[in-house]
Amino acid sequence: MLQLTEAEVLDKIRQCIPFEAQLNDGSLTIRISEYQPYIATAIHHGHRLRGDLIPKCALSEEERYFEEDPFTGDFISSLPIVLQGEDSRYEYDLNRPLVSCIYDEAWGRKVWSEDLTDVERNVSQAKHACYYRILGCLIATLEERFGLCLLYDIHSYNYRRIEKDTPVFNLGTKQVNGRRWHKELQQLVSRLNEVELPNVDVSAKANDVFKGMGYQATFVKENFTNTLIMPIEVKKIYMDENRGENFPLVIEKLKEAMKTVLTEHAAETIVRRTKVRRVTGSDVLASKLPREVIKLDRQLYSIAKGINTLSYINPMNLKQEKRRFFLKPHEYQPRFTYRQLDIDPYKFREKLYRLPVEDIRDADIQKMYRKVIDQLAVRIDLLTSIGHDEFLYNSLRYYGQPDEQDIANANFILHAREYEEPEPELISAQDAIAAFHEAAKDYDIPCKIVGTQKLIARAMVSGRTIKINLNSRFSQKDLNALIHHEMGVHLVTSVNADQQPLKVLKLGLPGNTHTQEGLAILCEHLSGSFPLHRLKILALRVLAVDFMVRGESFSDTYNHLKFTYNLCKDEAFTVTARAFRGGGFTKDYLYLKGLRDALVYYRQEDLSSLFVGKTGFEFKPLLDELITRDILRKPVFMPKALMKQAGDDPIIDFMLNCIK
Repeated sequence: MLQLTEAEVLDKIRQCIPFEAQLNDGSLTIRISEYQPYIATAIHHGHRLRGDLIPKCALSEEERYFEEDPFTGDFISSLPIVLQGEDSRYEYDLNRPLVSCIYDEAWGRKVWSEDLTDVERNVSQAKHACYYRILGCLIATLEERFGLCLLYDIHSYNYRRIEKDTPVFNLGTKQVNGRRWHKELQQLVSRLNEVELPNVDVSAKANDVFKGMGYQATFVKENFTNTLIMPIEVKKIYMDENRGENFPLVIEKLKEAMKTVLTEHAAETIVRRTKVRRVTGSDVLASKLPREVIKLDRQLYSIAKGINTLSYINPMNLKQEKRRFFLKPHEYQPRFTYRQLDIDPYKFREKLYRLPVEDIRDADIQKMYRKVIDQLAVRIDLLTSIGHDEFLYNSLRYYGQPDEQDIANANFILHAREYEEPEPELISAQDAIAAFHEAAKDYDIPCKIVGTQKLIARAMVSGRTIKINLNSRFSQKDLNALIHHEMGVHLVTSVNADQQPLKVLKLGLPGNTHTQEGLAILCEHLSGSFPLHRLKILALRVLAVDFMVRGESFSDTYNHLKFTYNLCKDEAFTVTARAFRGGGFTKDYLYLKGLRDALVYYRQEDLSSLFVGKTGFEFKPLLDELITRDILRKPVFMPKALMKQAGDDPIIDFMLNCIK
């Protein structure tokens, strides 16, 4: 981190130059990633005490820590302008006037075992004065540029010594013009009341425990007419205040909550108080990708880029085992063989968990990368157990299993009577490859299209290569569906991911299988190439996974599907083999579940952000935010099926409207 003098800091602020630095005396960290009309401060965050003062301090580190505000800087780390105090309030308290900023006695305890010299006091007071010169310059710059400044002044408080029940968030407003800023203060309390924390009943009140009488509020009131300061005290429910132990899950949620609450409150206030008419919380966050995110993203991609789950799980001897099984379909259990794993799982996990995720300050981006890393660790467990008993357990960890609603949806679909259609002419695999080449020209996407005999599926996308199963034949409707599925979603998202600054979108976010397959089936439907038979196959996959999870054998599952649902032997084998490959692969139930969820999003929201790469429904709000912030690019390619109206098939429409 840069070490700057006060003069250098003031010069950068006056020129509106973004920077991240510490004052050269280490007393203050300043992060300005983008100039926006609001500031967040954590003036009591720090614990540092000057070396020459430590021998004179009558309090232990633990005693000092008790009255400091640890982690308050972390709560606001996502925001574009942050001032974070690094010195202990016991050296000088930034929330007291200059003349009384050095305690002799605090909270009933003597602070110094011997008197400080005038020189020692002058050094501490100089740091205090420096902070307020920097804050004053920053507020003046923002007021001049935007006509308005908001200051979120974050503190924490000990509550166990307070006899009454106290709120999690206390807003102090006694030094604020309540008549002028009434709406803003009311809305902030209301938003804080909506925060959800694990195992904590959240409440927010104004002036319940603290009134907002600190010096920072006084400084703003006396010097700036267009700045609203909002002192927020956070109850120390995020740590054991007596032992000093923190609760990481609560801190993580507080970081996420404060990002959402403060940015949305700032956006509302900007709209109300300035001539800007349309601003969201995403618009008031930084629009430049932080360096620590870029660094971690590149490191993660370097570690994980070679892992393609399906390339390891597709059986190498599928054709031979299929032939053997058909000779004895009531007793033979296929013995599939698989490609050897060429990754050292121990080194892989070790590298993953060494990645510096804690360096990422944006709470939601950090959370996304944590989830990606955890999911990759589970994926490597899945791959190392292929062909062994542990594989099913790891598949359940990675993909989950069908729940009662999934099975009910599948059974509902399978009760539908087939309606007669003319027997379609079948298209060869070579003609299908030619059709894919034509579709690639239409999309204007350079890609390879090749035939292979090593697939269970009829087609598969790997990077920019589309593989077509040479053992398959296709009806025209099947082929159209495959083009919209494989090229319209899987290839499109692969190509879009190549153009994004975050390579994690090439690796895949957690839940990307569920999302990708759901969107792909949705596009089949919208293209008018989604017959009832195809919908039933998705339902049969759910049942096949359920049978497998419940311990049914390969042959029993195959025979149940074949004879109960009148499948031809090839289809029954394919559905069964997909579920049993690897030792129990539960992925296939996600096609129907994904379709259900994709339909919900399609009916209610713009789907664009889900096509920036291998995304997940869970991350759509963050993806929308990152596009708004110009951190991610809008997808260049979109499925052509989204521009179509679904074919007029009242039976399919009814079925899809009924699944829950």
